[in-house]
Amino acid sequence: MKILMTGGSGLIGSNLVPILRPSDIAVYTRNVAKAEQILGHKIHFLSTLSHLKNLNDYDVVINLAGEPIVAKKWTAEQKRVIEQSRWDLTEKVVNLIKASDNPPNILISGSAVGYYGNQNDRTIGEDYTVANDEFSHKLCERWEFLAKQAESDKTRVCILRTGIVLSKRGGALPKMLLPFKLGLGGPISSGSQYMSWIHLEDMLQGILHLIENKGCRGVYNFTAPNPVTNKEFSQKLAESLNRPCLFRVPEFVLRILMGEMADLILYGQRVVPTRLLDSGYKFVYPELSGVFDCLRKPPKAEP
Repeated sequence: MKILMTGGSGLIGSNLVPILRPSDIAVYTRNVAKAEQILGHKIHFLSTLSHLKNLNDYDVVINLAGEPIVAKKWTAEQKRVIEQSRWDLTEKVVNLIKASDNPPNILISGSAVGYYGNQNDRTIGEDYTVANDEFSHKLCERWEFLAKQAESDKTRVCILRTGIVLSKRGGALPKMLLPFKLGLGGPISSGSQYMSWIHLEDMLQGILHLIENKGCRGVYNFTAPNPVTNKEFSQKLAESLNRPCLFRVPEFVLRILMGEMADLILYGQRVVPTRLLDSGYKFVYPELSGVFDCLRKPPKAEP
């Protein structure tokens, strides 16, 4: 296969590239030097898409690029940066697909469980349509709408509504570990809010599953089958590190530190991967305990 990827230097993309080989992979990036450090020199890097008139040469497009949503406080300007980094590039990719006589077989495009907004403890499958109208929903709704414009009888579109991606290699989990290792970890606010998570391995294998199974199209919740409350998550993480889980982070502290962005942590979604399971995907890590078991394992000795 010949694959075009955006967002190749992020946690998901950088770990996806090695398992897509020996496919011919091109990665669009705004910073080629940084991407080369992460991905190596055997990748074809594109610093712009402006020289492309179509995507006739590609079989698969994987669109994961976007400004990190929790990098900075959500000022009006930062919200605009977050939106445009997703919307503009997705629109460019879709226009190139639509301009193709022989378009890619599949477009896999990112989104997030933030699409649903605050949903308390109700269980959310892909068919749930009563989304809470907040920034994360508006961001993902437009992002998904743009990606779906590439759908045709020649190109199927798969949307990934992704939860918290857990891995020791990067992302959220390493940032969570320090306070727990110091014995200062604990639930956030009431701890009753649900956390929809997915292990990196299932993220990667799930994407391969969508590529390989030609009947797959539409929206997929990329979350493990068993979401947990923040309190349960905190307790299991502390237990895996043999540390206490005593300290609670008050809501007002997060509000001071994060502003509106604190909503992502204080309010949750209980999202389940109904369509991914129905399509035959078998999760490597369906339970949180399996994810945290790896934290107990000592690092491999150097050869």
